[in-house]
Amino acid sequence: MDRHRFCFCFLISILVLIPLHSFAQLSPSETRVLFQVRELLEFPPSLEGWNNWTNFCYLSPSQSLQIVCSDTHITQLIIVGNKSSPSHSPKPARGNFAVSQQTLSESFSIDTFFTVLTKLSSLKVLSLVSLGLWGSLPHKITRFQSLEVLNMSSNFLYGEIPVISSFGNIKSIVLADNLLNGTVPDLTSLKTLEEVDLSYNLLGPKFPSFGNNLVSIVLRNNTFLSGIPLEFKTFNQLQRLDISSNKLVGPIPSALFSLPSIEYLNLAINRLSGALPRNVSCSHGLAFVDLSNNRLIGRLPSCIGSNSSNLVVFYSWNCLASGSSNYQHPSSFCDGEALAVKPPTENQNSKPRSKLGIFIGIAGGIVACGIAMLVLLLIIFKRTVARDSADNKFEKSRTGKTFFRRSPLLFTDTSHVSGLPPYHEFTLEEIEEVTKNFDPANIIGQGSQGQLYKGWLSDGSLVVVRCLKLKQRHSLQSLMQKMEVISKLRHRHLVGILGHCIVTYQDHPNVSNTVFLVLEFVSNGTLRSHLTDGKKRDNLKWSQRVAITVGVARGIQFLHTGIAPGIFGNDLKIENILLDQNLSAKISGYNLQLPVRVGSESTSTVREALDCLGSVTHSEKEDIYHLGVILLEVITGRQVQSQDDVNMLKIELEESLMDIPSKLRGATDPSMRGTFAYQSLRTAVEITLNCLSKEPSQRPSIEDVLWNLQYSIQVQDGWSSSGRLSGNLSGKLSGILGGRLSGNLN
Repeated sequence: MDRHRFCFCFLISILVLIPLHSFAQLSPSETRVLFQVRELLEFPPSLEGWNNWTNFCYLSPSQSLQIVCSDTHITQLIIVGNKSSPSHSPKPARGNFAVSQQTLSESFSIDTFFTVLTKLSSLKVLSLVSLGLWGSLPHKITRFQSLEVLNMSSNFLYGEIPVISSFGNIKSIVLADNLLNGTVPDLTSLKTLEEVDLSYNLLGPKFPSFGNNLVSIVLRNNTFLSGIPLEFKTFNQLQRLDISSNKLVGPIPSALFSLPSIEYLNLAINRLSGALPRNVSCSHGLAFVDLSNNRLIGRLPSCIGSNSSNLVVFYSWNCLASGSSNYQHPSSFCDGEALAVKPPTENQNSKPRSKLGIFIGIAGGIVACGIAMLVLLLIIFKRTVARDSADNKFEKSRTGKTFFRRSPLLFTDTSHVSGLPPYHEFTLEEIEEVTKNFDPANIIGQGSQGQLYKGWLSDGSLVVVRCLKLKQRHSLQSLMQKMEVISKLRHRHLVGILGHCIVTYQDHPNVSNTVFLVLEFVSNGTLRSHLTDGKKRDNLKWSQRVAITVGVARGIQFLHTGIAPGIFGNDLKIENILLDQNLSAKISGYNLQLPVRVGSESTSTVREALDCLGSVTHSEKEDIYHLGVILLEVITGRQVQSQDDVNMLKIELEESLMDIPSKLRGATDPSMRGTFAYQSLRTAVEITLNCLSKEPSQRPSIEDVLWNLQYSIQVQDGWSSSGRLSGNLSGKLSGILGGRLSGNLN
């Protein structure tokens, strides 16, 4: 009797511990919806293996698929595909959109797709990422009355965002990395909304209206042309504001710096003007401010101008007074801002304007636009850039030609990453299980930062485990702080860190801690292997090579500016550039800023090598030089193993620029000759030579490198990829992008 009672009690305890939703049995109607969704998405790999006996509420969650049920209904649907977003893909030249392999077919109908999807009436979380969706978002998306999280990033959605005021419970809207255009609908009625990410679209020109409960606003890389709203002073919950890479004008509201919750503020690459009051106060939690590439004058306020280990500030390429930065434009550069259109004030709006004034204003605008277009054409076709002062000059090649300056439209990549699981703190037992108890057969290398093991997670995913033995003087508290930073190093062009494990040794004479980092496995080898293997090398055409280097540059930019403080002196060499199945670049071996003890190898190798070039005082330019070395190999196809190799190839490319086009073509990798446009190649060669300047101050910024490489891709697309898309999809997308891009290269 006692035995039966024990068994009964044990069974009851087990049932209590099992979550109630685990017993959910999906209704037949919603099961049919999932099969329809799979068909409409053209059977993506993440939805393989389904059959009539699949119980969707019991599927184990993975990086690419998560389904959560409550009772008989789906409440969470997360699907992640492998189709590149527009910011991944080469930027199209006017009239071209060469990404057909990344979108769903022309038979796809987004209206039909949402007609089916909205039958899941209980959805609270809907995430459809990198699935190649294209078309205008239909108004019927508002039928999701219970929706709390909407993420449709990294697709090819275009047109305007529909009015979504009916989302009464929405907390997060992420539509980044698409082709959305037009005005953002009024979002002030969404009282529960906390996060908005509309970055990397073509939205504008009016600045969006938000409710003041938001915690994070990311609008970077759009076409907003207005002033920063004064209403931001009431956003007491706001922690992150990124409105960089737009065309915002007028003064910066000083209240932004003192918002009680603000931590991250990025206003870079706009046309913001005027002087900030010296008595501006800064919030205690403010950790990152970027004001660079604007039209600011005067001096920085003391709270952001003073040296502080808790606050990172970027403010180069303004017209700030001497002493603020060596990298400033002359005051005349910002004087022209007085002629620019300024955001209207309340007094201006209230005053009537005469017909004569309106006529003069229109006529003046037409003349100004005509002048601007002439200047734009001269810039694009002559590719010369005036320099007003010695501080703003970079080294020229032997042809005397400077590299092309950047445009705000072709700037950076987003920092959000799709497809990686949440960061996890592993136990030693879990690490042992992943590596099969550190089986020597699973060792795949000895990198500059420790041994590398191949391993497998419990879901079968292949990973790499890096073993880092730390020096004894590293305190555990400091180590935990560094791991907090490392956990945030997630970017599509960095090898992802999935988690870590810290092991402390009490009796080891030389090592106090060992850190195991669990990294994503990148399956397609290194960039070096693709340039040396005969078959891979022949298949690696020019457009692919430039796209790979754009990915490397985006990864570098994130390391420099995507986290505060920036990470420099990275181990940038071609062997540390890995390629995934889509030939997208991922940087491995980047500087983790941990004092690693690995015998004769050391993470300081990069810095020691650069001592010879006299560049250790300009750490932000170290990685630019090494990116130039990588570009040398990509262009010439020849291995660079010494400084002599760099010098020889650099001279050869410089001399080829001075000769006839065939001379430059002859200096490139023979396996890709005939597959590139001459001007595309020339653009890449010119920026490469500037990256390799001996003086760090003469090397371009990472933003300049990105602009030139992406411009090279545009030229290449215009030369080789017209006509790849046909029918309605080609016409719609080409029309949207052709007009938008041509209007934003100023």
